[in-house]
This record gives sequence, C-alpha cells and structure tokens, in this order.
Amino acid sequence: MDLPKPLTDETPAVDSPVETSSFGIDAFTLDDRMRLFHFAAAEKRNEYLWLLRAFDRGRANYQVLLHASSARDLLDQLREEHPDCPAVGEVQPLLDSLNEWRLLDRSYDGTRAANLAEYRNRHYVYQFTQAGYRAYRAVEDVLGSTLEDAQLSRLIFPDILADLQALAEANRTGDGDEVYRKLSRLDQVLSDMAQRAARFYLMLGDLARTNDTRPEVFLTHKDALLTHMREFTAELARFTPRLAGAVQAVADTGADALIAHAAAADDRLFRAPGDREEDWRQRWSGLTHWFGAGAGRDSQSEAERLQTATVTAIANVLALLRRVTEARRGGVSRESQLRHLAQWFVSCPDEDAAHGLFQAVFDLGGPRHIAVTHEDPELIPPRLSWWDAEPVQLARGLVESGREPRMTGATARIERNDAQRQRLRAEQLKLTRERRDAAASLAADGLYGRVLDEPETQALLGLLDLALGARVPTSRKVTASGSAHGVRLTLRPSEGSTTVRTVYGRLHLSGVTLEVSG
Repeated sequence: MDLPKPLTDETPAVDSPVETSSFGIDAFTLDDRMRLFHFAAAEKRNEYLWLLRAFDRGRANYQVLLHASSARDLLDQLREEHPDCPAVGEVQPLLDSLNEWRLLDRSYDGTRAANLAEYRNRHYVYQFTQAGYRAYRAVEDVLGSTLEDAQLSRLIFPDILADLQALAEANRTGDGDEVYRKLSRLDQVLSDMAQRAARFYLMLGDLARTNDTRPEVFLTHKDALLTHMREFTAELARFTPRLAGAVQAVADTGADALIAHAAAADDRLFRAPGDREEDWRQRWSGLTHWFGAGAGRDSQSEAERLQTATVTAIANVLALLRRVTEARRGGVSRESQLRHLAQWFVSCPDEDAAHGLFQAVFDLGGPRHIAVTHEDPELIPPRLSWWDAEPVQLARGLVESGREPRMTGATARIERNDAQRQRLRAEQLKLTRERRDAAASLAADGLYGRVLDEPETQALLGLLDLALGARVPTSRKVTASGSAHGVRLTLRPSEGSTTVRTVYGRLHLSGVTLEVSG
C-alpha cells in the first residue's frame, strides 16, 4: 500500500547547497534561516507570537507534539492568565504558515485515524524545529530585554579567579572532567561579560542621544551610573594583575595538556576530535587575551580595553551632566539655540535680511567704544558735537579685542611681620604655661584656707565656667564637673555657702563646694 508523502513547500536555495549528510539545524540554508523571522513582521505577528508561546508551554510540559486542538487549548489557558493575549480565530492557517516558514515541523498523527480514509485526511501534529525554537527564543529575548541586562558585573571577578586556580589544579592532576567544566564556565562567563559591556555602552549612547528630549531621565540615573562605573573600574583594576597571574599559572601547567583534557571530555557528538581540539584552543587563546597573559607591550588585553572604555564613559557622562546642568540653568540648551538660529538664517528671504539678523545676534560690526563715557560728563555739554568735544581715554584692551578692561594693576603684596608673629606666639605659649602651672597648683594645694594669686584665680574661673556650663540648669543638687589644663573641678551640692579668697576679693558660692583633682 502506497502511503501519501508529506507535502514539502521548501527547497534548498541554489546559492547554498545542502550536503546529503546534513540533517537537523545543519540542513537549514541561509534563505531558510532568514525566513524563520517572517512571523515577527507579518500582519498577524501578535497571533503568531502567542501561538508559539503556546507551543513553548507545551514543550515545557513535555508535550512535544501538539495537534491543532491542543494548541487551541493552550492558547485559551494563556488568554485566561494574560489579558494582553489576543483572541485568535482559526489556528490551522497560522500553523500552516509557521510550517511553511519552517518554525514548526508537521507530521502525520496515525493514532487519530480509525481507517485509511481518515489517515488520508491528514491529521497533522506539529512541533518546534531546532532552528524555529532558536528563532522564537531570539525574539523573546528582544521582547523581554530590560536595562537590568545592560550592566557591568563587578562581582564576577572573584569567581573567575577561583575558577582559574581550580583549573590549574585540575590540569596539574590530570582531571579531564574538571578541566572541561571549569574551562566551559570561564568561556561562558567571559562571553557574558563582553555582551553585558557592549549592551552597557550602547545604553549610554542611547541615553546621550535622548538627552535633549528627556533630560530628566539622565538626571534620575546619573548618580547610579557614575557609582556603578567607578566601582566596576576599581574592581577591574584590583583584579586584573591577579587574574593575569592566575592565567599564567594555568599556562605553566601545560596549555597543550589542558586543551587535550578539555577536548577528550567534550561530549559533542557531531564534532571530530581534531575540530574539538581546535575549538578549545581558540577558547583558551581568547581567555589568555582577555587578561593579558603573554600579551606584548604594544597590544592591549581585553581587560585593559574594558577599563579604558569605562574611564572614557565616566568622562562622557560627566560632560553630558555638565551640558544638562547648563541647559537647565539657562532654560534651553546651547545646541537648541544654535539649531533655531540656523533655521532663522535659512528662512531669510535675501542676503540683506541675513546680514541684519547676523548684526542683531552677534553685534560684531559696530564700534564698542561708543558707549564709553567721559570721566567728568558735566564738563562737556550734551549738545556739543563729537568733532569739537575732547577725546575720551580708551583702554588698549577695549580697542584691540573689544573687551572691557578688568581691574588694573597687580594685587597688593601682603606684608608679613615675622617679628610681631613670633612675639605674639611667645606670649601665647607663656600664658598657656602659666595657666597649666596654676591649675596644677590648685590641684596640689587646694582652694580653701589661702589666697589665690592672679594666675590661679584665672584658672579657677575658667574651670568654674566649664563646670557650670555642664550642670543641669533645672537642678542644683546634681554633681557637675569641668576639666582643662590637666585638672578637673567638681561642684558638689552642700548646705550653706562656701568662700574662696582671691587677690580680686572673696568668691561666695551658695549650695556647692569645690574640689580640684589632677
């Protein structure tokens, strides 16, 4: 019994012949791969996108083969969960188009046919092709990308250093599986770092281009941007020499053995052993170039390039911040002013109007010394002609450059009296020394039963001022103290009053006694 063959709408492109031994994603020609993205530009692109999302959900639930009715059920579930999911009418035409573009693979479902007639009715089931799933994921990555993806990862450097140290140990001991795991991880991390850096600098370019229309966006994120870039630059500068040393330590264990271990543990089925070794050799070469191991003096490593680019980006952000600040201060940016002025010049009907506009804007034709007044205007009558009036003295700078003269003459020289400064300094040191000796005398001989001399009295008044300032204002029953010159004066509550005799007279203190200690 001859069974009907599946209808094939695709033929290999003439300019890209397909080898007979190719299958899977390798069987897709260049034209086939370009047609995979037709659904993203089609008229019903939203319906195609949600239908592919339904197939992606079925794939996540291990439902690889889907019938049209199963795809309809999954679409209904997505619409219940996501309000923005459109109402899809007939699913079958969409499935046929996706199959024509080779995003989906169509095959017969023999389990649904009860007889030969039903089998001939083509009960189809659909599934993602390998290239179709990658095209769908590429579109989803673009739709789901955010600013969080455009950032420099500074916390990855300690992990890279640890992986390099573990890679050196694994290569030294001959652990091929560990070499393969660590080298694969390093290759993936460096690739992700390069992509993140590229997206970050593209984001800075977009931010600079949208600055004129939305300056508030830049002003909102400027502090976070500068902090992020400075921290990344500091971490990169701190880890670059250590990472270069770690790469060199791995190379010292034997680069050829490292590549052989990684290629032997590589489990890619459709790569020849020689191709695997060449692939891992290129990856190791890229890793050494990243951190400058073995790089010449004239060549820069990727880490150095990244650091230079980050420093340049910091300078550009600061320059952009300066332009935004000046524009906001004046109400309009200088660039916008020049653009409007250029439009006015273009709109001038003739050259005379353009010259008039130039004269009004720049005012470079008229003599600027006309506005200079005489030193004594009352000596010259206002009706006197310029030809008969005395000339006005003009500054040479105003005549030559058109600029008003600033303050003339040099700044007066500051006179320094070193002898007077030394004398005042000596008196200050002598007074400090006398206060210190007087305070020590108060602590040694006490305050009561004798007459305090002038330095002791001055020291006592200073200590008393500090102690009274530290006392609680609302209560006199709390002990307070003040210290200076190496001694402490304590005010203790007591009944009655105490008296201290000084060369200036008697000092009566009500309700407190004084104690001086060293």
